[in-house]
Amino acid sequence: MQGRIKTACKNARLAGVLLLGLWLLMLTGCATTPRLAESTEQALPRQAWIEGVPFHAQRDYQCGPASLAMVLNHGGVNVAMESLIPQVFIPGREGSVQPEMLATVRRNGHIPFVLNDSFDALLTEIAAGHPVVVMQNLSLPAWPMWHYAVAIGYDLDAKEMILHSGEEAERIESFRRFDATWARSGRWAFAALPPGELPGAIGEQSALQAIADFEQVQGSDATLPAWEAFVTRFPESAMGYFALGNSRHAAGDASGAIAAFRASVAQRDDLGVAWLNLGLLLGAQGETDEARQALGRAADLPGQWQPRAREALQRL
Repeated sequence: MQGRIKTACKNARLAGVLLLGLWLLMLTGCATTPRLAESTEQALPRQAWIEGVPFHAQRDYQCGPASLAMVLNHGGVNVAMESLIPQVFIPGREGSVQPEMLATVRRNGHIPFVLNDSFDALLTEIAAGHPVVVMQNLSLPAWPMWHYAVAIGYDLDAKEMILHSGEEAERIESFRRFDATWARSGRWAFAALPPGELPGAIGEQSALQAIADFEQVQGSDATLPAWEAFVTRFPESAMGYFALGNSRHAAGDASGAIAAFRASVAQRDDLGVAWLNLGLLLGAQGETDEARQALGRAADLPGQWQPRAREALQRL
């Protein structure tokens, strides 16, 4: 009797697995191959593969730490996967959630840039030589099975992705199958880059926020190369120049900070805090006339900087 119960349980479990597999095949079959923008397809190489991305096989819900170890090791960070497990693995959740993944990248000296939710951005990043951590749901939307993998290559002609995934290095998946599972996460993905490097395709505000979040953890000195790269990419960003000015000032570069604050107010005349910082630094350098003009502009603009600007004007 006991043997028959075990056999029945085994058969019932097999039927469930087969049913799930059929559902997954049906869902994948309904998915369509993602289409790239014409400009993206023309700009990208037909094939791209990032060499030297180490592979770490996952064990029991540890695809998050394994994926982080792959991209950080590729970026020159000598960190073992085992040391990342307590930083990102949440036993009660049987996995890793996005905020812990991003925070762990920052703690290890790299900046996590979350890409926009498009196939174009993903392939552009791979073509730029940056491996990308992608989040997939390998099961039904109602019963998610979250999984992290690292995208390391693609073939436009074959319509295939190359991934370090699970226990399989350089796994090949069709664009259609991959995008079906990736889309269930909202196409969430990020690249982990050292300060001074930016993703191949990222918007100004997304990059600004990613660098600012990194600065909160690692400080101004470590972030300075990132702000330098940011204003090179986005030369009309007033907030970028403002952040660069603060970072240069923290590094002891007063003349460089002044130049950055001047560039900031040149882009936005109503940025009172940039006028304030410019005026304070000019005053400290003995440039009294220009300092008075900058502080006067800050004092005229409504905001929390007004009292300090007026006080500094009185001292001048």
